[in-house]
Amino acid sequence: MKKSILLTSFDIWLSEQQSNSSDDLLLEVAKGDFLPYSLTFLHQLPVDIHLASERVIAKIQELQPDYIICCGMAAKRTQLSLEVCASYGESVLYTGVDLEKLVLGSATIEISHDCGKFVCEGLYYSVLDYLRESQLAANCIFVHVPVLHQENLLEILADFLLIVNKLALS
Repeated sequence: MKKSILLTSFDIWLSEQQSNSSDDLLLEVAKGDFLPYSLTFLHQLPVDIHLASERVIAKIQELQPDYIICCGMAAKRTQLSLEVCASYGESVLYTGVDLEKLVLGSATIEISHDCGKFVCEGLYYSVLDYLRESQLAANCIFVHVPVLHQENLLEILADFLLIVNKLALS
């Protein structure tokens, strides 16, 4: 049976932005026939924790995916970053995925303990909390994506596909 993976990305939030690198990366993934999995894309989520979380949770309820990969832009980072946890107030939730296994084979993916204090962390926390409360078997990770350009696109895309493959095979 094919693994089902839900991939999400955000819309832009500043008027000077041409695009959001998380969405740019998922558009590249969608162009190719790289992966033997059932991929569902939820593009350009609103940059609003409540609205984004509602849309993602509704899609999880509809699809019942095996994995959820939430992606967000991290303009100051230079490589993909896998987020270990997300917090809300004093509460901290951790992904159930062994991130160390996912980064094996790549020298350019980092594991991060700082999901930021913006919509990325809010969405990640909401999804992890929903999965915990609902006792679903699905796992979720959050991937921060640096700004993409001609010099780094192929390497970032290859690293992201490595993550997706390893996640689906775990």
